[in-house]
Amino acid sequence: MKRARLRELGIEIGNFPTGPHNAITDVPGVLVGHATIVMDKPRVARTGVTVILPRAGEIWRDHAFAAMHSFNGDGEMTGSHYVAEFGLLHTPIAITNTHQVGVVRDALVQHGHELGGADIFSLPVVAETYDGWLSDADGAHVRAQHVRAAIAEASSGPVAEGNVGGGTGMICHEFKGGIGTASRRVSSGGNTYTLGALVQANYGARHLLRVDGVPVGRTLDVKRIPSAWNEAAPAEGSIIVVLATDAPLLAVQCKRLAQRATVGLARVGGVGHNGSGDIFICFATGNHVPPKAQTEIALTMLPHAQLNPFFEAVAEVVEESILNALTSAETMTGFHGRVAHALPLDELQALMARRTTA
Repeated sequence: MKRARLRELGIEIGNFPTGPHNAITDVPGVLVGHATIVMDKPRVARTGVTVILPRAGEIWRDHAFAAMHSFNGDGEMTGSHYVAEFGLLHTPIAITNTHQVGVVRDALVQHGHELGGADIFSLPVVAETYDGWLSDADGAHVRAQHVRAAIAEASSGPVAEGNVGGGTGMICHEFKGGIGTASRRVSSGGNTYTLGALVQANYGARHLLRVDGVPVGRTLDVKRIPSAWNEAAPAEGSIIVVLATDAPLLAVQCKRLAQRATVGLARVGGVGHNGSGDIFICFATGNHVPPKAQTEIALTMLPHAQLNPFFEAVAEVVEESILNALTSAETMTGFHGRVAHALPLDELQALMARRTTA
């Protein structure tokens, strides 16, 4: 069966309406680009980099309020201390594999200086999950030109999912995982805003997998579909979640949204295993923060009491983003002939249909 997004399979998550592309790019000004590396010689590569450009790349000159949350910290997100201290995002966000965070970070620094937007310093946000089961992680495959290619490709509109960019070699709930995205339209205080998520999903045990509350992982067990892992590689992994909204939120409110990503992760079956790097970041473009301002900056904010719809929407977009990663990803053979099987979509549809007819 051809790979498809969750809603193309007739499975709808949550109550809020989606944006036109059901992607993080539905948030005005948010662009996404991938560079994907798949090769067998001279070394096996199943890896890449995904770049998110807030404000269509002008984030270097027009900062946004932001915050991060670490659900389980066995992972890396560079620039997180700056985000925590100042409550601001001042660079693009990139996601790659564990061993090449430094290369991607350095490439973003150079890119910022070339744009003239980082004339004093820059502390880019670069996050990672480990793809060493399917990719030769010590092969140093991701280079500066791949970061530049992802930036050059970045666009609005539909976002490629599954085996692309930083998600190329990732595994989720013992099936092939990777990149996934979703969005919601949220009405609050008389206005309607967009909330989007993008995930790099590389975590989770098979028996915990749920789709809209249905424990499909118990049925699609390893006796029917082999696990991507074995006893030498426990099913722990990691997940990176990026949340974006055009609502006028302050940093403390972004922090509250980032924390709620945990709810969406839990709905799918993530519990924050010991070896999992579950790190989430949220940025809001509804205010403008000039980096060289010398006088007061006029700000707006939603009252905290109006955030409940956003909390619910965060859970929905994270849940659906993870599931889109699973339904979009294709079976992949990689390092040492290891195989990560795709989630079987026909069986998923059948399991979900049983619920609606029961």
